[in-house]
Amino acid sequence: MRGADGYNESLFTTVRLESFVPADHPLRPIRQWVNDALAQMDARFS
Repeated sequence: MRGADGYNESLFTTVRLESFVPADHPLRPIRQWVNDALAQMDARFS
């Protein structure tokens, strides 16, 4: 996903999305790695 990694969860749920994924779950660092990689490739996508 390009652009800011923002989401207005209050429009869609009463539970924070962060509560669905445990703090030690492998998806947390993977999400950060993907966001960093996409940010570095932003100029190519443009």
